[in-house]
Amino acid sequence: MFGVLKDSDKRFKNLLNGDWVGSESNQFIDIYSPLDQSLLGSVPAMTKNEVDITMATAKRAQKQWKLKTVNERADILYKAADLLLEHIEELAHLLMLEIGKDMKSSRSEVSRTADFIRFTADSGKNVSGESIPGDSFPGFKNNKVSVVKREPLGVVLAISPFNYPVNLAASKIAPALIIGNSVVLKPATQGSLSGLYLARIFQLAGVPLGVLNTVTGKGSEIGDYITTHKDVDFINFTGSTEVGRRISKLTSMVPLLMELGGKDAAIVLEDADLEMTASQIVAGAFSYSGQRCTAVKRIIVMESVADELVQRLEEKIGQLKVGNPLEHESLDVVPLISTKAADFVSELMEDAVEKGAELVTGGHRTGNLIEPTLFDYVTTHMRLAWEEPFGPVVPVIRVKSKEEAIEIANESEYGLQSSVFTQNIEDAFYIADQLEVGTVQVNNKTERGPDHFPFLGVKSSGMGTQGIRYSIESMSRPKATIINLHR
Repeated sequence: MFGVLKDSDKRFKNLLNGDWVGSESNQFIDIYSPLDQSLLGSVPAMTKNEVDITMATAKRAQKQWKLKTVNERADILYKAADLLLEHIEELAHLLMLEIGKDMKSSRSEVSRTADFIRFTADSGKNVSGESIPGDSFPGFKNNKVSVVKREPLGVVLAISPFNYPVNLAASKIAPALIIGNSVVLKPATQGSLSGLYLARIFQLAGVPLGVLNTVTGKGSEIGDYITTHKDVDFINFTGSTEVGRRISKLTSMVPLLMELGGKDAAIVLEDADLEMTASQIVAGAFSYSGQRCTAVKRIIVMESVADELVQRLEEKIGQLKVGNPLEHESLDVVPLISTKAADFVSELMEDAVEKGAELVTGGHRTGNLIEPTLFDYVTTHMRLAWEEPFGPVVPVIRVKSKEEAIEIANESEYGLQSSVFTQNIEDAFYIADQLEVGTVQVNNKTERGPDHFPFLGVKSSGMGTQGIRYSIESMSRPKATIINLHR
């Protein structure tokens, strides 16, 4: 079923107008597993000319796709969700090999994606317009009616990240398709094999020729070109703040929906249930080695309860499962995605030690596997207080008041999520109202789901609002037809 994706030499192909094709450059990018450095396959390094062909194909196909009924489009999404579950083991195994996620988490990503696609189909069928009488505005008679419906934008460029290459590709593709857009998927290089498998799932589900296409290649050669292409009508990007800023600067008059970096804070007040708080923080900080935008990345705790919290955190960190997914079915901390990523985390830890932070637990590195690490007495003069490690290391910052906690939380350039742990609902709402983030979790770890909730970042953490209904609305626009009654 998936044999069309690659040839006998593990050279993968791209989906273009319903066919799986190589690249005219005959150049490929090798994809190695972060677990054992084995060669998993190679993806085509597409040229600018091939980008032009892909975009033109998507533009033509969209004109017919938008004419399909929403029920027809929804049926295809339902089929894609079913196919994902039918092939969950195969795709989960590829996820494990390509991005180093343990099998349990890989299966969870695939099943969650199926749920996302199915809910998107349901939501798309409930998108409705409105009629607005003209006489509801002062000075107008009852001789005009505006009939408003939602229209697709056209060609959506979906750029997905390495850490959730199936879920965060589907979260762009499904809402775009259900409202009538065509899609060009540009997966992260590490994660592109999983992205191509997902595209094959949608193709098998019945997505018409040219409605979904894929592009792989070197960002240095086609990255800027594809994001500024004249046929792109919308860009949905998940990735680093650095790249997000570049896309924002390069584009003009093209709407953007971006989820970028985060430095999510867990604020712990004196009356917090420390046992529950420690459990939530550890789960939120170290799952998939902290390689998540919504991972808890700093703990801001009241001085009076800091000692006890740190003790409980240390105990729970010691219970985490650490290792290589090739050897264990279920793990919390796995090797980081690359040596570059592990080197950066090591730099942040070294800086913290040099500037006086106290290493509570962890701190050791074997290859790209870094032990779950907790630092206490981290100050605002340390890089770890501000920079996003995207790894299994978390700082504890002690404060004396709610106001100091809010100030430090808001001083970050990021504004994705924060958590507040307290048993006082008034304090929870007071702090939530002051925090400059897209979402505040009360007595829970920072996290993305449920997927129909609004999900957004402010400041350097993104722009626009995701979440199934919100994504559909973002990738469509109102169109008004005004009926004039002459009496």
